[in-house]
Amino acid sequence: MADDMQLCETQCVHEDIVEKVKKLLPDEEAIYDLADLFKMFGDTTRMKIMYVLLESEMCVCDIAEILGMTQSAISHQLRILKSSKLITSRREGKSVIYFLADDHVRSIVNQGMEHIFE
Repeated sequence: MADDMQLCETQCVHEDIVEKVKKLLPDEEAIYDLADLFKMFGDTTRMKIMYVLLESEMCVCDIAEILGMTQSAISHQLRILKSSKLITSRREGKSVIYFLADDHVRSIVNQGMEHIFE
């Protein structure tokens, strides 16, 4: 066991706190959905794509060029991000322009970066 782990010296449950927190917990499905959302942020390529889209809306060609990856690889990750509702797109002529779905995504990415630089 790690030296910084602290355990209770006696077994006691604080019933009032336990009951209060139990009532505030979201249901299992919501917890699973939240875990799935955060899995999207666990992939380096997807994080790079979201960070690029923080700066500007762009097509798959531009994203591939910036990240030095194939359009096919970027397109695959864009599909995953889009199905998770983290990004969205619109058609402009023959191009599809991708962008972050909303300010929540922008906030999560920005707060994550702030956290790692604290």
